[in-house]
Amino acid sequence: MPKALPVVDVSAPICCAPISAAPMGDEAALEVALRLKALADPVRIKVMSILLTATDGAVCTCDLAAGVDLAESTVSHHLGQLRKAGMVVSQRRGMNVYHRARSEALDALRLVLDPNCCA
Repeated sequence: MPKALPVVDVSAPICCAPISAAPMGDEAALEVALRLKALADPVRIKVMSILLTATDGAVCTCDLAAGVDLAESTVSHHLGQLRKAGMVVSQRRGMNVYHRARSEALDALRLVLDPNCCA
């Protein structure tokens, strides 16, 4: 059975210099790993793709569930993991919850992994 990673608040912006700048310390490596772990699921990647390409900016849980062909409760679980990692923000509007991708969180992660990417 795989060892569980410790619980760390990763909702704040990513912490550290690019991994290619110098050997990374344990704490910084853990912060990067937890964010990558949140994305390491095909459903979460699809959810992020839907959110990042949404023309209205925010997408209802019900529409995300239809987009990934899963139950709303399952999609809510995945959204919770992305929210904990600071990748998604959610807002209740009446009976529905709308979600928006935090593209700045992905930009920061991309810079940590490869500062020369997309320049």
